[in-house]
Amino acid sequence: MFYETDRVVYAKPQLLEVICQLRFPTILSISAKEPAEFQELIRSDFPRYSRNIEKVPPKVIGQPGNMKFEEQPDVTNYQFVSGDGKWKVNLTNSFIALATPAYTKWEGFAAKLDEVLAQFISVYKPAFFERIGLRYINAISRSALGLEGTPFAELIEPGYLGLMAEEDVQEQSFVRIQQEGEMNLAGGCRLKLHCGPGVVKRNNVEDKEIKFILDNDIFMMSKVEMKYTTAALNTIHTHADRVFRGAITKELHEAMEPQLL
Repeated sequence: MFYETDRVVYAKPQLLEVICQLRFPTILSISAKEPAEFQELIRSDFPRYSRNIEKVPPKVIGQPGNMKFEEQPDVTNYQFVSGDGKWKVNLTNSFIALATPAYTKWEGFAAKLDEVLAQFISVYKPAFFERIGLRYINAISRSALGLEGTPFAELIEPGYLGLMAEEDVQEQSFVRIQQEGEMNLAGGCRLKLHCGPGVVKRNNVEDKEIKFILDNDIFMMSKVEMKYTTAALNTIHTHADRVFRGAITKELHEAMEPQLL
């Protein structure tokens, strides 16, 4: 399931988006006023600003037959977007996240993340991070890779295919098949996996091609001091790289045109 090999960058990556989210103990000052000081520090890279108020579902208290619903306060989500729209920072009173569909390699993403985190830490001084997560959302397109007609069984390893891996079952027979799982990894990390064939919607327009969605969320849920953040992120990324390589066959790996780093 996990495949350790030389690191590569793909000429034809199949990523929809990469998201890194870091959660911290609630800082009330973030939601008490607009983050003008933080914006000024990152505004040259993220000039577009917006604010969204998100409704939080009521909290259920008690047991069946004697349940109560406790209203939760709304969450203010501040959003900072790059001039080209390809990079986005989200900030609430309990997390900060960086997301992009333009990911090329870890070093570039990590460098931009370091800049954002440095400014965030200088302004808000969080005590520590309590959850650090790195999520890679892939949508394998056979048409984009010149693999039309190739079954997913030749591109994706059996463990990620579920019933589609059975030899006496045709891929076209499935109306829907999705697989989800969560497992512990070394170094205090955990994998939350969602995978299976599906369609992708962009700008509310649904792509007709059936793609294979491989959504890997690797995270660490423990107290991480600021000085250990980089090491934690590197550990998480190493797991993410190995999980992806272990999920794809040699044929798919070669079709994405890997180049050694």
